[in-house]
Amino acid sequence: MPKERNPAPAGNAFTHGASLRAAWLAGKQHPAEPTAPAQHGPDVPDHPDEPRAPDASRPETPQQPEAPQRPAVPLATAQVADNLDLVGKIYQESVFPSVLSVARSERLDSPLVVDLDPTTVCDLACPECISADVLHHGQLSKDRIVELAEELTRTGVRAVILIGGGEPLLHRAIGTVIETLHGAGIRIGLVTNGTQIHRHIDRLAGMLSWVRVSVDAGTEETYPKFRPSRGGRSMFPLVVGNMRLLAERKAGRLGYSFLLMQRFGKDGTVEASNYDEVYTAGRLAKETGCDYFELKAMLDQDHYTVNQDEQYVDRVNEQWERLKELEDDSFHLLRSSNWEAVRHGADPYQPKEYATCAVAELRTTVTPTGVYVCPYHRGNPKGRIGDIRETSFAELWRQADTTVIDPRKDCRFQCARHATNTAIGDLAEPRNRPHTLVPDFDPFI
Repeated sequence: MPKERNPAPAGNAFTHGASLRAAWLAGKQHPAEPTAPAQHGPDVPDHPDEPRAPDASRPETPQQPEAPQRPAVPLATAQVADNLDLVGKIYQESVFPSVLSVARSERLDSPLVVDLDPTTVCDLACPECISADVLHHGQLSKDRIVELAEELTRTGVRAVILIGGGEPLLHRAIGTVIETLHGAGIRIGLVTNGTQIHRHIDRLAGMLSWVRVSVDAGTEETYPKFRPSRGGRSMFPLVVGNMRLLAERKAGRLGYSFLLMQRFGKDGTVEASNYDEVYTAGRLAKETGCDYFELKAMLDQDHYTVNQDEQYVDRVNEQWERLKELEDDSFHLLRSSNWEAVRHGADPYQPKEYATCAVAELRTTVTPTGVYVCPYHRGNPKGRIGDIRETSFAELWRQADTTVIDPRKDCRFQCARHATNTAIGDLAEPRNRPHTLVPDFDPFI
């Protein structure tokens, strides 16, 4: 049951929510342990998930009641074209009651989605990595992450995204974590660099709702410029081969992620760019067997979009138009909200009129160095709401204050959740609530 929280501060006004909701309803017909440096490559031996003796220094967690049965949804997300429709997802039949509780400023017994960083270790050395400040600070111990997975099965969590931080598949217990969550009916997504897919192919192919591989290139020549390995050799052939392997066996969805990037010299000239490989990468995504190709904008270390000269935007738009010829029922093109902002020339600064983030009550981010209100604030002391190494998930969430971040001051960048926050704020008024909901189609809200 939702718990009462302190009312939102005065001035917690939302705008545009009614129009967003109306447009959506009208347009839809469907609804930290230290670790050794990471190894990588095909010659690395597999890490067995052998049992270990429990840590006697950790107090036993009290027996938790079994969680209510989770809504039955297909393993694969049903509507790939709607992966990024974050507003539309809140009107799903089993999701909306929790959304409405949050709109009323009530606390939930648990979030619906958890972003989980198993480790901060990565086998690549990307110069533009937006997570550079949080890399290589250890990982959750094997015992603790397995225990955490078991704890999540006893909560109302519907979906877990394995992400980073580092490369999730480098954690030695990741197989056990996947099996535990999947066995409880929790849907699992994975964001990966793709170098370790072959080592976990059976679990990834049969137990994950989706896998999104960050590639950011369309050729072997460009790939190592932006995604060099720590060992010096190009991982592009391995990553593409792993994607083909997974595409042949997957029960869920497979995505090819392309982050637009440029590197500038001291004189302001472009020294390296992947802007001319959008079409090549998109075509490769389809040939590889991916379900979708997702385009994203370059961000700075503070998550602000980096606006581009019109000539570069035009280059991307021209390639995108050609890619549309490849779209069909089995292959979709997706553009992130931050690229939409860049291509329309939006200001990198996005003002917010609400003092608390409603989405922070619906999903949270668990990392080896702390639990944070969202991935944007991973590593930010102000956004830290607990330490999963020191307490159970249920107790941490019960004590957490998910209102610690003030979006008006702390989230001035183009936030992917802004439209959702706006829509939820509008739901506080009964007259703005929809008369009908849509069947569940995607638990990754």
